Amino acid sequence: MGLGRRLYRGEIDVDFVGKQKLWYSLSGFLLLISIAGLLFNGLNFGVEFTGGSVFSFKAQQAGIEQVRTTFADEGVHQPIVQTAGDRWRVTTETLSEAQVTEVQNAVSKAYDVPVKDVDIQSIGASWGGEVSKKALIGLGVFMIAIILYLSMAFEPKMALAAIVALIHDLVITAGVYAWTQFEVTPATLLGFLTILGYSLYDAVVVFDMIKEVTAKLGTTSKKTYTMAANDALNHTLIRSLNTSLVAILPVAAILFIGTTLLGAGTLKDLSLALFVGMLVGTYSSLCVATPLLVTLKEREPKYQAIARRLASTGGGKSAKKTAVAKG
Repeated sequence: MGLGRRLYRGEIDVDFVGKQKLWYSLSGFLLLISIAGLLFNGLNFGVEFTGGSVFSFKAQQAGIEQVRTTFADEGVHQPIVQTAGDRWRVTTETLSEAQVTEVQNAVSKAYDVPVKDVDIQSIGASWGGEVSKKALIGLGVFMIAIILYLSMAFEPKMALAAIVALIHDLVITAGVYAWTQFEVTPATLLGFLTILGYSLYDAVVVFDMIKEVTAKLGTTSKKTYTMAANDALNHTLIRSLNTSLVAILPVAAILFIGTTLLGAGTLKDLSLALFVGMLVGTYSSLCVATPLLVTLKEREPKYQAIARRLASTGGGKSAKKTAVAKG
């Protein structure tokens, strides 16, 4: 509790930038695990992308294995069985009209459901290809717009750091989907696009403060770019944590309560992407985007000169030790 009160009063100065090797190592590990999941497991694309048939019906006394067996007995390969409230949703591969009719009749007979109450939706793979194409186009346009905006509002190096953080967030979130095999649907893509906006918002807030603080650095400055950026990061820390907490709580409620206790299975496609993305986005804005920006900026002659001058007088080391001691 004491740490929490000191944190919210702004009495703690965390050396985020000074621990950049730790953050890079952690991010590298997470990215490696995520890429491994994508390579070995792949993403479990929903019927909207792969094409297929979806059967929806009510059967209160049925169980998952019973429903799966009913479909398997009709020649359906690996049916995906889900519950959505009091209804069953079973996704299959693309079936012919005759097969659809046979499965519909089998479900009606097995669970005493009128044939007309067994809803059927058939989706062609070509429609899924169009969705994927539009999603990629949307993502590309978003990335270009972000690069242009950050380059004009801040500078190209900030734009590069922000884009790296965005890609970092997307890959890790996709890796979670690969390992958990949660279905990827159009709702998931909406979640991914929301992640981009959320992660960018956090990064812009931090970069705006860094721009304001580092604008005062000159040849007689008593702080290096690293120290100034770390101070700016600490000034926005509480705002970032508060924003993240307020945003994550309702998403967590949808994910853990809505999809488990209330059976709102269709919401998990969106809520998992948002939940993971918000957590990773908060981490990346603090521990990836800013340290990367500092790494790029400290190579500039102006800031190298400041660092050398402070190092020769001992000012840089003493200031850095003070910051670490407060952390």
